Amino acid sequence: MDLPIQRTLARVIRQDEKEAQVATGEFSELMLAICYGIKVLSQMVQTAGFKGLYGYTGETNASGDKTQKLDEESHVVLEQVLGSAGCFGHMVSEERDEVLPVTRGSKSGKYVVAFDPLDGSSNIGTNIPVGTIFIIFKRLGIENEFLRPASDIVAAGYSVYGAQTSLVFCAGGPVRGFTLDTSLGEFVMTEPDIKAPESGNTYSVNEGNGWDWEANVQSYVNSLKTHERGKPYSGRYVGSLVADFDRTLKKGGIFMHPATKSKPTGKLRLLYEAMPVSYIAEKAGLLTSNGKQSILSLTPSSIHERTGFIVGTKKEMEWFNQAMAS
Repeated sequence: MDLPIQRTLARVIRQDEKEAQVATGEFSELMLAICYGIKVLSQMVQTAGFKGLYGYTGETNASGDKTQKLDEESHVVLEQVLGSAGCFGHMVSEERDEVLPVTRGSKSGKYVVAFDPLDGSSNIGTNIPVGTIFIIFKRLGIENEFLRPASDIVAAGYSVYGAQTSLVFCAGGPVRGFTLDTSLGEFVMTEPDIKAPESGNTYSVNEGNGWDWEANVQSYVNSLKTHERGKPYSGRYVGSLVADFDRTLKKGGIFMHPATKSKPTGKLRLLYEAMPVSYIAEKAGLLTSNGKQSILSLTPSSIHERTGFIVGTKKEMEWFNQAMAS
């Protein structure tokens, strides 16, 4: 009998550790800490209405966005939980201006981590899925050690807090998907090797910004809505990166958060939003772009740098690249 506990995230991570010839256990401890933090955040999102965590704090975060109460609480949870793991020394969060030393961490820890504690938090209170995004690098012990190329990524992942709590991550091998079994309190592996389809039939973009798009982007989106590409595509926009990306990863199609005329550098953060999901995307067979080149060909110049972001299956991205080159 294949008991679910045999496929829990903890056991999968420990098994990977045993198979790695030079493993020290620190990466396993860090991943398990992230997993625990996500469980805590899942519970917080579910009970936010009871605890008075809806609404804005009146402050803005490092990226200039209005901060939700749950944004701040989520940051505090992850800072405390990850700090107690003791296996890395610095972190970056969307909710803080500067790189944070983990005071309870190890000075000799091997890793650094950056995260968006609660992606899509403006949707809190409407029952729309939100989530957490993270990216892990090896620690170099130098200034600006988060300004690294994608080739330095050790692991990346995201969670979605919706009808179920899911966790998708990749540490160089297959892209794996886990679902939180609330009866066990454990993440159980439900997708051992996620592979994106070759194409899809949906497009996802905030068309309310259409007036501000470059002409090539407008032309491309219009082509998806007509018979120019065959059967017209269906629109499926959630407004939460983790939810829109998760659907694109598993169902195909294209998700777009392009730069605009008024925001030529884009809106999503490169380091802890676009890079980690692009790492997962390209490992699973999707393609990514900032409108000109692959996201994974970029290196952040600052920890809160913004970028345009487009991700999709091969057919839709080939059409997009053709449109942008015309």
